[in-house]
Amino acid sequence: MTNSLYSALADEAGALSRASRQWLESTDTAIEAIDSHAHVFVRGLPLAPHRRHAPDYDATLDAYTDHLRTNGVSHAVLVQPSFLGTDNSFFLDVLQRYPQRFRGVAVIDPSIDDDELQRLAKHGVVGMRLNLIGLALPDLREAHWRNLFERVNALGWHVEIHRDAIDLPMVVTPLLEQGCTVVIDHFGRPDPACGANDPGFRYLLTTAATGRVWVKLSAAYRSVHGESGTALGQTLTAALLDSFGAARLVWGSDWPHTQHRGLVDYDGSRDALDRWIPDASLRTIVLRDSARMLFRFSDRHDRHMTQAPTLRTR
Repeated sequence: MTNSLYSALADEAGALSRASRQWLESTDTAIEAIDSHAHVFVRGLPLAPHRRHAPDYDATLDAYTDHLRTNGVSHAVLVQPSFLGTDNSFFLDVLQRYPQRFRGVAVIDPSIDDDELQRLAKHGVVGMRLNLIGLALPDLREAHWRNLFERVNALGWHVEIHRDAIDLPMVVTPLLEQGCTVVIDHFGRPDPACGANDPGFRYLLTTAATGRVWVKLSAAYRSVHGESGTALGQTLTAALLDSFGAARLVWGSDWPHTQHRGLVDYDGSRDALDRWIPDASLRTIVLRDSARMLFRFSDRHDRHMTQAPTLRTR
């Protein structure tokens, strides 16, 4: 662990307000609503050598916890931000300290060893993310990827995809061929000029029949330019509900809305879901029930994650 990372972890742990600390440490953690997509980070963490951007602000656990508490969201899934690369230490520290509140989605390299995968799973990581925005598409049928997905499947993890809709067939198809559970970020990022008629988004709708694809209703603003994306999100949600049903959709705030902070805030992100799904019973399925199953939350009040699945010997 680098000195800068050790310092950041110590500073973050000591910076919680009393209200946040009490909420995080509470054993009364009945699942009411789950935010399936958020990031925490601070300046000074080691950055990935190849990155699209690097925020000049902090997204602290204390600030995020305040948003959760005031919006009635009881649990959350922390996703490793792309600019931190495969060093998952910062968000993993949060998972270790507050396993009753959080699960995690890590960024990993295909060369990761089994012991490290097992360690991540033990501390609440339930999936891996491929953020492919701005990158050349990898051949996910190559041997090193197939080996990784075999091990990820053995842990019961999902594979999370962030890529523009036009390329989803080339990414999702090989994952399904290899038996992966797939989660699509941010509505699948269709072209806003096409909306629900985007060919890649239409392909995404066909994958509902597999029963192994889930979609995050999150960050519609990443598919438009200079707008909140709420109207586009409403159109896309209607199509997704029709194909997938509420049971394989989850909601995410995408806090702190990196590169789009001027367009939306946490409250607006949460309020958008009420517009997209006005039916309270369906909204509860998306906010609570489907996310609880996908991200392997339970109503147990344990201070520790249940025993992680064991990797098969190859």
